[in-house]
Amino acid sequence: MDGITLAKSLLNKFLIREYENKKIITKIVETEAYMGAKDKAAHAYKNKKSTRTAPLYLSGGHIYVYLIYGMYNCLNLSANKENIPECVLIRAVEPINSWDEISYNRFSKPYNELNNYQKKNLTNGPGKLCKGLNIDRGLSGKSIFRSELYIEDNPDNDFEIAVDKRINIDYAQEDKDKLWRFYIKNNKYVSVIKR
Repeated sequence: MDGITLAKSLLNKFLIREYENKKIITKIVETEAYMGAKDKAAHAYKNKKSTRTAPLYLSGGHIYVYLIYGMYNCLNLSANKENIPECVLIRAVEPINSWDEISYNRFSKPYNELNNYQKKNLTNGPGKLCKGLNIDRGLSGKSIFRSELYIEDNPDNDFEIAVDKRINIDYAQEDKDKLWRFYIKNNKYVSVIKR
């Protein structure tokens, strides 16, 4: 499926991270679609292919993790067919279990020792969720269907999708105004609420 369809369909699904005999379960609450060669905000704009962006050119369901600001990993999933480099950025997740594990990964202390600001900002952004779930570039290129990071359906489908502009892409000219950010309405783990 294309990037926009995938971005919407991932909402409310479980994102599960397994490593070192741990299993962290979260719920995807915010996504952004990047539409490849025609999208000025996309890493694959004008089909710019590199070693880093190679996972985008794989068939839908491959993991693409990249570094921003030299310090934060961001998790994406390839969409569409091979050589159509669309993807979805996972912007925010809601923890379902392993609160202490996520908290240790983020702040080096258990959840009950976090202040209110830290609790509010546990996984409400792409870099934050990657740190909390111990997601790094070593996962890039792996399949979300056969990996230590995978998606499962959520039987509870009672939610409403809100739509807005993508975040921090002012360089993308007219594409910065595309309404390609999707999130679960009224979820407190969303990174930026509709302006």
